Amino acid sequence: MGGNQTSVTEFLLVGFPLSPRMKVLLFGLFSLLYAFTLLGNGVILGLISLDSRLHTPMYFFLSQLATVDIAYACNTVPQMLVNLLSPAQPISFAGCMTQTFFFLIFALTECFLLIMMSYDRYVAICLPLRYSTIMSWRVCVTLAGASWILGIIGALLVMVLLLPLPFCGPQKVNHFFCEILAVLKLACADTHLNEVMVVAEATLVLVGPLSAIVVSYSHILRAVLKIQSAKGRQKAFSTCSSHLCVVGLFYGTAIIMYVGPQHGDPQEQKKYLLLFHSLFNPMLNPLIYSLRNREVHAALRRRLEKGRPS
Repeated sequence: MGGNQTSVTEFLLVGFPLSPRMKVLLFGLFSLLYAFTLLGNGVILGLISLDSRLHTPMYFFLSQLATVDIAYACNTVPQMLVNLLSPAQPISFAGCMTQTFFFLIFALTECFLLIMMSYDRYVAICLPLRYSTIMSWRVCVTLAGASWILGIIGALLVMVLLLPLPFCGPQKVNHFFCEILAVLKLACADTHLNEVMVVAEATLVLVGPLSAIVVSYSHILRAVLKIQSAKGRQKAFSTCSSHLCVVGLFYGTAIIMYVGPQHGDPQEQKKYLLLFHSLFNPMLNPLIYSLRNREVHAALRRRLEKGRPS
């Protein structure tokens, strides 16, 4: 490869092939959903930090998830909104690589956080007498820190193989942001190793943790069914069902995108799946956790009552 092959200094994000009128409508809709994402997760973070009754391991991990969701959405959605109103707006090579890097960090970190949250629920329901000992604050901080560190390491492994590749054209990324596989298609070199790395890493961090979550919830289900009181069973099912909904949404779309078999036009399918992943998932997570959660409702009521003039 010649040294002058790496000539691309910016990329063009293709986005969605829609009419100008439809793009304006989607801009309004997506802007609203983006605002709800920031508001919903921001409210969750605010309540958890301000209300001492929510200073528990479960809500600590939920605050970490809300932080990831805000960062995840902020990394991809603003660029998509810009492209809906002003198509073919260029993004610099450095900007594109940075966006890819942070996308990988937040996606991988969320994978690991969800398994930490399932472990927290497993200990709370299956080992209630030892819960406060096992899930000490030191352990919680260590588990959350490990999730972030593993996410950064996983992203670095992919980027170390991506950055040396030559990009000599075309410049058009067939996506609404710099998604790793869409960027790899533009490289002027053999990317087989890169693609194997992405699929292998996706399989490792998706299928492995999901299997562990399924095993932990099989133990949780057995323990819940042994609870004598109907109220106790209902409370356990309520907190676990919220987590399972989030796990299903996140892992389901991620496995289809990166691990499952491809049918039809996989590139277009992945675009819409990643749209759901980047915009709807972060918006739905605070709703799922708060709608059936009495503690969150009570905390919100207390904050609103404090804010009212006497």
